[in-house]
Amino acid sequence: MAGQILGFVGVGRMGGPMAGRLIDAGYTLYIHDTDAAAVQALVARGARVCASPAEVGAGAAIVLASLPTPGIVRAVALGEMGIAQGKVVKTIVDLSTTGPGMAAEIAGALAPRGIAWADAPVSGGVAGAKAGTLAVMLACRKPDVAALEPILKTFGRVFFVGEKPGMAQTAKLANNLLSAAALAVSSEAIAMGVKAGLDPLVMIEIINAGTGRNSATQDKFPRNIIPRTFNSGFATGLAYKDVRLCVDEAEALGVPMVVGAAVREMLAITQAKYGAASDFTSIAKVVEEWAGVEIRGAKQGN
Repeated sequence: MAGQILGFVGVGRMGGPMAGRLIDAGYTLYIHDTDAAAVQALVARGARVCASPAEVGAGAAIVLASLPTPGIVRAVALGEMGIAQGKVVKTIVDLSTTGPGMAAEIAGALAPRGIAWADAPVSGGVAGAKAGTLAVMLACRKPDVAALEPILKTFGRVFFVGEKPGMAQTAKLANNLLSAAALAVSSEAIAMGVKAGLDPLVMIEIINAGTGRNSATQDKFPRNIIPRTFNSGFATGLAYKDVRLCVDEAEALGVPMVVGAAVREMLAITQAKYGAASDFTSIAKVVEEWAGVEIRGAKQGN
């Protein structure tokens, strides 16, 4: 609804573009981020900066959060200066990937205060956040869907998955496991081809015309790995966190994660070698080193 006041905590790589889309849609934003530089572009477009998450919760009935780790989400929602300390907030919408356990914990702590919790993790990366083409997975009370859906449609396509806290988180973890798995196994397959003498660009064309195509071969290899930019916009540390959460949740449910556990270990190795801040496409560098090859196109020197 144009002119409606919303809160937004965490306006970094993903949150910043999403907050910007809300401003473009006519919403008035109260924002907070620990990085002062992150808020400046939004302030220039009319957003009001708040000194703490609690101040955001004192200005808006619906507050969205886009944050990097489960612990930070808990602190921002429930901490001494958390959103829930605000006297106006009635609904907190978590756009982060926290895992179903954390979502249930926070939802349970907020309920006695009369504050509703909504999981709304997103998939589609920074490019999708900018373009408004994200997949938004939503778990919340059914009566809240009508109020939240128009807001979340600003970011992309909304999928309501149920009322139980954490259901959307489970869907997101499954998605991110598949994304990381595709990257890991594609790295191995393409490194094998390169070592045998194949041009990776030709391999990508073949794979994408056949049954092996996946998000890594269609996007990450041609855009980030073969050109050697390694800048897909998703940090290794965050990918490792998501896959670890997914494997832990699967084990708690009694679902075997043999392949998932292997993907988790590959990301752990990548993080140890290149750092948590590296791009998760760096997993291909680990495979290259082990294979003794470099995945480059023929025109790049192979």
